[in-house]
Amino acid sequence: MTVYFIGAGPGAADLITLRGARTLAACRVCLYAGSLVPGELLAECPPGARLVDTARLTLDEITGELVRAHEEGHDVARLHSGDPSVFSAVAEQMRRLDAAGVPYEVVPGVPAFAAAAAALKRELTVPTVGQTVILTRVAQQATPMPEGEDLATLGRSGALIVLHLAARYVDRVVAELLPHYGPDCPSAVVAYASRPEELVLRGTLDEIAGKVKEAGVLRTAVIMVGRTLGAGQFRDSHLYSPDRDRHVC
Repeated sequence: MTVYFIGAGPGAADLITLRGARTLAACRVCLYAGSLVPGELLAECPPGARLVDTARLTLDEITGELVRAHEEGHDVARLHSGDPSVFSAVAEQMRRLDAAGVPYEVVPGVPAFAAAAAALKRELTVPTVGQTVILTRVAQQATPMPEGEDLATLGRSGALIVLHLAARYVDRVVAELLPHYGPDCPSAVVAYASRPEELVLRGTLDEIAGKVKEAGVLRTAVIMVGRTLGAGQFRDSHLYSPDRDRHVC
């Protein structure tokens, strides 16, 4: 049978894709991260489905559950928050399933940074202001960053930077980006994007850390720093320009 890695979206239960919901409804076993995936989504599982909260399981235990379900002839829904393509710890699960000969598929979901941009009511790429978005995080004691991917290096681009898993390190983020973006650079932090408790903090780079601390934000948040967040005067996109030849593909 097949393991389906399903992006559950950023938090709101109705932001799972139609394909994700239909796949979830067809699987007799569902593994989910209880600390991140909304409980309402489990109602999509078929009656009598085996539900396994992986919040306290090790990688070996999770893999064991996936392999056992496969051997018993059950399709498995493996629900991950956001989208499986970034910061989801899916890669190591796939590697182990490859070694065990268990087939799997990936169903994409709405990523946290997209939900954060929606909460800010901002397009992250703006003509003549910024056309590049960097998705990254900061080094932690358990998981260092690869060489050349530190914020001081990435910040030289001046591109919009989106940081996951970094709210508790906001002071370090500000210190490393200030030399490249300047104290007046527009910044924002969105915690619990798309959920009822969603919190949006806006400010300049030199004041955003104070706002994060005042609000007590420590996790489940996205930090954004870049000029496109405050762009007001910019050239319209060529996409809808009357000067564009619409007969050319």
